[in-house]
Amino acid sequence: MKVDFNKNSDGLVPVIIQHFLTGQVLMLGYMNAEALEKTEKEKIVTFYSRSKKRLWTKGETSGHFLSVKSISIDCDQDTLLIKAQPKGPTCHQGTFSCFGVAETNGFLYQLEDIIHSRIDNKTENSYTYKLYKKGINKVAQKVGEEAVELVIEAKDNDVDLFKNEAADLLYHFLVLLKTKNFKLEEIETILKRRHQ
Repeated sequence: MKVDFNKNSDGLVPVIIQHFLTGQVLMLGYMNAEALEKTEKEKIVTFYSRSKKRLWTKGETSGHFLSVKSISIDCDQDTLLIKAQPKGPTCHQGTFSCFGVAETNGFLYQLEDIIHSRIDNKTENSYTYKLYKKGINKVAQKVGEEAVELVIEAKDNDVDLFKNEAADLLYHFLVLLKTKNFKLEEIETILKRRHQ
């Protein structure tokens, strides 16, 4: 990756930080070559602070670091996109993003990550892990039960019950995917292929 730091007289390039699961834009910062090198090496986002006139690792005071998942460059080689996992709120004002609160778009990926974490870490007091431990037959049965409950609610007019049953079905479907060692992204890829 060759970044054109000389395009601007200050030697800085803009860096868009995006949540690695949801795609929500978290913040915008600037990097010079040294900040990018440090970010690539440590896998924690470091900017060049224009106000402090020095390298500044996001979270160095608050502890709300941004762990790098991927770095890409735009077609003009003068803007970076970093997909990151935030530890805590990104904005200094305490919000999820410098552009506001967490959006619900993409939350299924966050939920999938939580489900994987509870299962992988064997979280004993977690419903998710308890269900997973019962095996594929029980997990598949729960998906079937939730699907039937959703169909029943679809025939009635209680909007809240319908939406809650839909949420239950999606949650249990994600547990089933983990039990089968698949990820939601794989299913999404099939849907995208079908759409084309």
